[in-house]
Amino acid sequence: MEGITEGVNKMSVSETQKKNRIQVSNTKKSLFFYVNLSKRYMQQYNEVELSALGMAISTVVTIAEILKNNGFAVEKKIRTLTVDMRDEPGARPIPKAKIEIVLGKTEKFDELMAAEAEQNGDNEEQQN
Repeated sequence: MEGITEGVNKMSVSETQKKNRIQVSNTKKSLFFYVNLSKRYMQQYNEVELSALGMAISTVVTIAEILKNNGFAVEKKIRTLTVDMRDEPGARPIPKAKIEIVLGKTEKFDELMAAEAEQNGDNEEQQN
């Protein structure tokens, strides 16, 4: 037990929660909320890590495909694993599938974002 505590105390912030990680839920927010958030993270950090458990995995894959097919992102890494989750403390662990997809900006990313911002500006002017 002492070794585990020591290891936890030595962990850096990046190991516990990466700044560019988005943990996706398929019930809390819309698909395009995550698409737009991913674009903002890529603007800020040059890459984004999308992460999901269980039934939300298909949502993460869809977000990644939307970003790739529209020319915003390239796939850098895909990792699948199984993690043990507990519904409540002391309960038996339940294995859950997990996926992590790291996406990076394409060469055209900034150009596409500028065009999108310009288009959104035009739409706002038409509405007023």
